Amino acid sequence: MKRKILACVAAVLLAAGPAAAQYQLSHNAAPGNPKSDASIRFAELVAEKTEGRVNIDVGGSAQFGEDAEALTNMRLGTLAFSANSQGTSSAVVPEFALLGLPFLFESLPQAWEVMDGPFGEKLSAAAEEQGLVVLGFWDNGIRQTSNNVRPINVPGDLAGLKIRTPPDPMTIDIFTALGANPQPLAFSELYIALQQGVVDGQENPMINIYSSKLHEVQKYISLTNHKYEATLLLASKAIFDTFSPEDQEAIREAGIEAGDFNRERSLNDEAELRTTLEEAGIEFNEVEADAFVEATEAVYGKWREQFPDLVDEVVAAAAAAKK
Repeated sequence: MKRKILACVAAVLLAAGPAAAQYQLSHNAAPGNPKSDASIRFAELVAEKTEGRVNIDVGGSAQFGEDAEALTNMRLGTLAFSANSQGTSSAVVPEFALLGLPFLFESLPQAWEVMDGPFGEKLSAAAEEQGLVVLGFWDNGIRQTSNNVRPINVPGDLAGLKIRTPPDPMTIDIFTALGANPQPLAFSELYIALQQGVVDGQENPMINIYSSKLHEVQKYISLTNHKYEATLLLASKAIFDTFSPEDQEAIREAGIEAGDFNRERSLNDEAELRTTLEEAGIEFNEVEADAFVEATEAVYGKWREQFPDLVDEVVAAAAAAKK
């Protein structure tokens, strides 16, 4: 009798197929942000393309930890996926930071062309050496500067201002060169820091400013356009290598398709958000761009010392992609 029962159980399990595996994806964006929506879309596509063999639980707003913690956990093999910030990821893969060289890109499509080409392949190879698999170069926009003290027209207007930055060496270098007082701080702590006056301002793409409601605690947005920011869809190599070749390919396809969705959202939001934020009471101003470019020239020199060939390569690729 016991053997018959075990045989029946085995038959049921075989008929049901292999059990679906559950994995986590971490990101720090608020609901409605293109990063958040694309992460959900990625999870849906993975489930569809793997026929339910791989299921992903998306934890936004740093529910599964801040970006730095997510990177550590992916390298340990205890977290499968993260839609991670370029700045934080560069602590593990320093080459990622080069996408944020000051004033490198003038438009989002220009940046995408560079990331989708040979330079992006070199970044992916560098990531794999650190235990991370790049599944997509998603978009996080071109960054602007907000504060509660005064409009920023020239670099001198930043003198003495405490500007929150991510824990990102490139952004810190840029704002140091501009004469500000950079204050690295986790994104989840930024709203309260602005509200309580711990920092005077911050820098982010407008979609992040809006979706995280930073405009509620800021007066001015100065269109500095000082650097580009990618969102890196990453997988733990330790976990990714356990998937079948078919599921690996399905997950890669899902990352690209969700990335196309993310990029389209970013481009559309970028065009509409200034009006939305002005209606919410934000005062916008243009800046004297040449003065900002000149003030940050030394940043290129510093990063060339570490990555002489790669800096020249990304500068050349950006120039070739300029329309």
